[in-house]
Amino acid sequence: MIPGPAGAADAAALAALHAEAFPPAETWGPDAIALMLGMPGAFGLWVPGAGFVLARAAGGEAEILTLAVRPPARRRGLGGALLAGALAGAVARGAAAMFLEVAAGNAAARALYAGQGFVEVGRRRRYYPDGSDALVLRRVLTGPPAGK
Repeated sequence: MIPGPAGAADAAALAALHAEAFPPAETWGPDAIALMLGMPGAFGLWVPGAGFVLARAAGGEAEILTLAVRPPARRRGLGGALLAGALAGAVARGAAAMFLEVAAGNAAARALYAGQGFVEVGRRRRYYPDGSDALVLRRVLTGPPAGK
């Protein structure tokens, strides 16, 4: 599966995927997704019906806004492909580092990000609606990933 570009016109389909991938209190609707994609430096990649990533790059830094994979499409390499595409997109937009937040209890996502060289640089207490913490992760985009 090779992700292609996602734009504001895809917001309804992206919102449907997001609703399948996250708990109801954490889902983003089509308006929120279209707004995110309209921000300066924002970009999206997706595999229709399977998953997507939204990211943005500005001022030499980038961040993953969300990465969503439908449960039936998980454990097949799509998350890694989406992440790789976001990293490449960030580099193409001049970013030297990528940041993201991940739920402290999301072992699968944490393993995905660690495998791509992300390291913990902070913690946001009670970040998610359920009261769980978010870990702030960072990866340098110049040179090889940390630990490689």
